[in-house]
Amino acid sequence: MQFDVIVLTKQSLLQLDEADWYSRQVHHEDGLVMSALAAQGLRVARKAWDDPDFDWTQTRCILFRTTWDYFERFAEFGPWLQQVARQTTLFNSAELINWNIDKHYLATLAKKGINTVSSHYIERGDTRSLEQCLQDCAWEQAILKPVVSGSARHTYRLDAANSARLECTFAELIQREAMMLQPFQQHILSQGELSLMVIDGAFSHAIRKLPQAGDFRVQDDHGGSVHPHQATAEERSLAEATVAALPFDVLYARVDMIRDNHGKLALMEVEMIEPELFFRFKPEAADKLAAGLARRLTRQPD
Repeated sequence: MQFDVIVLTKQSLLQLDEADWYSRQVHHEDGLVMSALAAQGLRVARKAWDDPDFDWTQTRCILFRTTWDYFERFAEFGPWLQQVARQTTLFNSAELINWNIDKHYLATLAKKGINTVSSHYIERGDTRSLEQCLQDCAWEQAILKPVVSGSARHTYRLDAANSARLECTFAELIQREAMMLQPFQQHILSQGELSLMVIDGAFSHAIRKLPQAGDFRVQDDHGGSVHPHQATAEERSLAEATVAALPFDVLYARVDMIRDNHGKLALMEVEMIEPELFFRFKPEAADKLAAGLARRLTRQPD
C-alpha cells in the first residue's frame, strides 16, 4: 500500500488559497493533523473524497476532516461511502457515519438518558402544513431544519406569525426529505452554543460559538464567531457521557450543547462525520487524535 492515512477534504478546499482566510484556516488545521500523523510514523496524504483517479485500496485508512459538501451531494456521497468502506478502514466507521448522518439519532440518545433538546420529526411525504406541525408541537417559537443537514442548510426560525411565509418552501422540502422541529432556545442569542471535543473517548478542549447580532445561527458561514471556552465539570460530563452512550468505537466527536429554555444543559448535536474540531485552539489535540488512530491501525492487518 502506498499510504497509511488519507486525510479527506472536498475539491474546493484541496488547494491552498493564500488570499482566503478560510482556506488558510482549513489548511492550518489539516496541516496540524497531518504533521501529528506523520510523527506517528504514518505515511500521509490529503485528497478530495470524490477524487475520480485515486484507488482507495492504496491506503490503510481514511480520516474524514473537511468533506463539507457531503450533505449537499448525498446522492453521490452515500454510494461512494458504501463502496469505499469495502476497500479500506474509515475513521470514523461507515456504520457510525450512516447512524450520525440522520438526526433521528437524537431520539436514540434521549432514550439512553442523555438530556437532549426536544425534537419533533416530520417524515418525508407528511401531508400536514407547517402551521399544523407547529401547532401540534405547541411551541411558540421553533427551529425547522432537515434531518440530514449541515452549515444551517434550510434552517429557519419560526413562530405563528411567520410560518405562513415558509409554507411553499416546506411543502417542497417535505416531498424530498424528512424535516424536524425543535423549540427555539432563547439562551443561544446571548450565550451561544458550546462545542466540546471528545477525542479517543476523553474530553480534549472546548469553544463557544456566538451568533452575530440579529441572527441565531452560530456558524461562521452566517457571521457567527468562535471563542475559547473553559469547560465546566458538568459540561465535560455530558460530552463524555454522550460519546460513551454510542454503540460504536468513536475516534473523534464534537458534542454541541446549550442551556435550554429551562436553564438545563442539553445536547444539541453530536457530530462524528466531519466536524470542525478547532485544533487551532489546542494544537496538541491533533497529537491525541493521531495517537488514537495509530493505535487502532495496529489492530488492522497490513
